[in-house]
Amino acid sequence: MSTTATATAVVPLTIQDAEALVDAARRAAEEAGVTVAVTVLDAGGHLLAFRRDDRAVLIAGETSTRKAYTALQLNAPTADLVDAVQPGGLFHTLPTALDRPLLFIAGGVPVHRDGRLVGAIGVGGGAPEQDHGFATTAVEALGR
Repeated sequence: MSTTATATAVVPLTIQDAEALVDAARRAAEEAGVTVAVTVLDAGGHLLAFRRDDRAVLIAGETSTRKAYTALQLNAPTADLVDAVQPGGLFHTLPTALDRPLLFIAGGVPVHRDGRLVGAIGVGGGAPEQDHGFATTAVEALGR
């Protein structure tokens, strides 16, 4: 008889989940009168969904992707990391230390399922606090 514990598999983030995240974030932004871009990455950092409002500033697409990637790599909302990259902060040199650039501006939020990291969402186009709110709203909606 085996004494090995059976690990419970965590369902990965699906395309349907990613589309639901994008839709929820865009709805929240629309209600606030803000045009945004939304990026959803899976646990491996691969793009699952991306959408940029026609009227959103062009850089919003890049910032949403970098915010999602940063939240995924550090498993933390980017809003919680802003102080860490300031001079003297724990991650002060991290933004320039990697090949793929991180972005320490609020708007990136990791996505968890059953306590495990399964992906991340990034929102760009509004003020950082707005982007964080839109991303958080989307993650909360997915969890319902």
